[in-house]
Amino acid sequence: MSETGPGREIHSLSAAIRSAQVVVPCADLQATMDYFIERLGFRVEVIFPADAPATAVISGHGVTFRLETGGENHRSPTLRLLVDPSALPVNTPHALQLPNGMRVVLVDANPPIELPEAKQEFVISRAGSADEWGAGRAGMQYRDLIPTRLGGRFVASHISIPEGGPVPDYVHYHRVRFQMIFCKAGWVRVAYEDQGPAFVLSAGDCVLQPPEIRHRVLEASPGLEVIEVGCPALHETFADHDLLLPNDRVDRDRRFGGQQFVRHIARDETWTPWKMAGFEVRDTGIAAATNGLAGVSVLRSSAESSGTIRHDGEFLFFFILHGELDVRGDGVGSHQLHENESCVIPAGAEFELRAKPQLEMLAVALPGNILAA
Repeated sequence: MSETGPGREIHSLSAAIRSAQVVVPCADLQATMDYFIERLGFRVEVIFPADAPATAVISGHGVTFRLETGGENHRSPTLRLLVDPSALPVNTPHALQLPNGMRVVLVDANPPIELPEAKQEFVISRAGSADEWGAGRAGMQYRDLIPTRLGGRFVASHISIPEGGPVPDYVHYHRVRFQMIFCKAGWVRVAYEDQGPAFVLSAGDCVLQPPEIRHRVLEASPGLEVIEVGCPALHETFADHDLLLPNDRVDRDRRFGGQQFVRHIARDETWTPWKMAGFEVRDTGIAAATNGLAGVSVLRSSAESSGTIRHDGEFLFFFILHGELDVRGDGVGSHQLHENESCVIPAGAEFELRAKPQLEMLAVALPGNILAA
């Protein structure tokens, strides 16, 4: 660097700085947030992960705090500077220290989405006790369907709002590669950016949430249940306090991160034969909207049916909506899945599926052609 000394170093970075956050370690994130928001008038800017929040960025009165649970608690305060790396002076270190002991950490203000290498494994999620449910964002209850996260690449959650009524949500968006929501039970009223008036997602309906589309959950019926699948597993939820939803602009063809919003209404769709004898499929249109990146379908069997499946993709997930499914594979044995249970089928191995009559299950795959009829 052309200038020396702590003060000169910080000054020379000014052109690259986009925003600043003071890092505040806390043992109880929710309690700390509640105090800042309810008593001091702060508001949430970012929170993650949604199913078990551990980090939140809040702002108010001209200052921004980054609340962090766990990790290293520094004796001296830490200033987190979000920067444009291309504007930094050559050889700028990622961490600095001011004369008063304050640590200064430089991070990319708009980092690329990190995709951990996909881990292929057979995963079974059983519907067990209420202890499996944990408190998540906006008062929602989360049940983790893939505890291993397949190396951090995928997350699948069974989400519930037991009491129903207005949801304490705000306009927000996610930096993701893929994300979908399927309504399993009850209904939820939601609003999406440039998609017209708020609408109700009923049991059997689903939506594709393209990357960074603004949206808000407004109201839910008692006993609402949805299934959410996203990639990567760890992604941030950003608040947008400037956009009101629903908004006046309607652009059904708009693309967000190369993907188009999808609202699949179950009652308007038809069933067609699937590639496995005895099964029918209801396609959601998500494969077309993501240019083949991902596919989401509902599969059903009206009689006892069986067949084998094998794929060479990165992800195949089944969630049982109704009925029973037997899954058998070499090295993993035979497993009977019931309602609210799920499995991940790894690539490269052949599995036998045996469906009982009246089976209905949600199927999510990357790439989408795994589910093609």
